[in-house]
Amino acid sequence: MASIADKVYDLVKPTVESCGVSLWDVRFVKEGASHYLRIFIDKPEGISINDCTDVSHAIDPVIDEADPIDGSYYLEVCSPGTERELSRPHHFEYGIGKEVTVKLFKAIDGKKEFTGTLKSYNGDIVLDTENGELTLLKGSYSKVFIAEAF
Repeated sequence: MASIADKVYDLVKPTVESCGVSLWDVRFVKEGASHYLRIFIDKPEGISINDCTDVSHAIDPVIDEADPIDGSYYLEVCSPGTERELSRPHHFEYGIGKEVTVKLFKAIDGKKEFTGTLKSYNGDIVLDTENGELTLLKGSYSKVFIAEAF
């Protein structure tokens, strides 16, 4: 399903940006018996319901014409919210210097979650924590997210 999200990301990015917002992420997920195509948009002053409506109307014909998804699905356009998951390289660039929380697959010293300032990212994550610098290797973490107050 990630390949569908990547295809749609590339497909809708120019249209989303022409609406005056940036494309944060695209996710194609199955919940229960239904599939959802979620388009996350952003702008510095925050996203309004009108932004979501405008982007939805703009990208709907683009997606319909390209038809990258077999079967039915629900299209949702929304804000990434204040707790943003970092999953794409530009997300990590955005997060440099900000406080992030990293969830691990396996515990390190009995901990499966670390919080600190994101110092760098190249697949591996370098955090400045209260206990010093910590490097987390690519593949060792399951989720990385940032919390911001807008």
